[in-house]
Amino acid sequence: MITVIATVLNEGDHIRRLMDSLVAQTCPPDEVVIVDGGSRDHTVAVLNEYADRLPLRVLVEPGANISAGRNRAIAAAQGDIIAATDAGVVLDRAWLANITRPLRDDPALEVVGGFFRMDAGSIFEAAMGATAFPLADEIQQDTFLPSSRSIAFRKSAWMTVGGYPEWLDYCEDLIFDLRLKQTAAPMVIAPDALVYYRPHSDLRSFYKTYQRYARGDGKADLWRKRHTARYATYLLALPLILLLGLRVHKLAWLLLPLGGAIYLRQPYRRLRRVLRTAAAENNVRVTLLGNLWAVMLVPIIRVTGDIAKMIGYPVGIRWRITNRPPNWKEL
Repeated sequence: MITVIATVLNEGDHIRRLMDSLVAQTCPPDEVVIVDGGSRDHTVAVLNEYADRLPLRVLVEPGANISAGRNRAIAAAQGDIIAATDAGVVLDRAWLANITRPLRDDPALEVVGGFFRMDAGSIFEAAMGATAFPLADEIQQDTFLPSSRSIAFRKSAWMTVGGYPEWLDYCEDLIFDLRLKQTAAPMVIAPDALVYYRPHSDLRSFYKTYQRYARGDGKADLWRKRHTARYATYLLALPLILLLGLRVHKLAWLLLPLGGAIYLRQPYRRLRRVLRTAAAENNVRVTLLGNLWAVMLVPIIRVTGDIAKMIGYPVGIRWRITNRPPNWKEL
């Protein structure tokens, strides 16, 4: 039996996209359990409109964060295979079939990681997607940590790792993945198990989200080396190069465009493909000026994200020192 789970909060204006894509699945779910965290809009009313088209249960848990909502949904699920997704996506028609097939075919398998694909509706969103998100051919089986926008696992695996960490408000799915890997739970990647995700359409919302992600990293003690390298780049290396150019020789400033080219190589490598997909699938008009605008946006988006992370990370560290959360590395 397969149960699809998700959490929602104040998604009344957007949730129909997810629900319609659930109705359209080539492999219909045996059960859909959605936990509402206490929406103040018409989310629950919209969900209940689908009760005659899906085997749906809506649980209202005011105040539940994402982790708590997922745990409530999974605990209530009758299925032994759980497929998790998010309110902000649209599922490919074959998503549920593709993400659960490995589990259905191999009883020893515990986890299947799906993937997400940018659904860019503008030049800005295409530049955002190219800058902030990997493409499917960049993922590696050994290191990939699937987002809970697109993941399937056995309920027994969820029980083994103690569920999602309810003390953590962001990056909770990364901790869940890492704990699954700690148990040596067999995992495969299903890149054809796609959900379509709309990138941020403005810098403010992007900044806010990435500040929260970095705060979650600090709370969970994740990616110390990455964050240290970012601080070293902006607070040590960059001022040093500028100082060398002023005090020693102006040729030192050539290190700035060289470093920038290396730093932005991956986003620029993706950009053409993302723009082409946006034009073909969403009728985004990509002109010469549009291409130039996208090229200019990439470093702006990258720096904005870096600033957000550098501000959010120490906030999370301070929270961790003050609150002493559980050590997620200990099962």
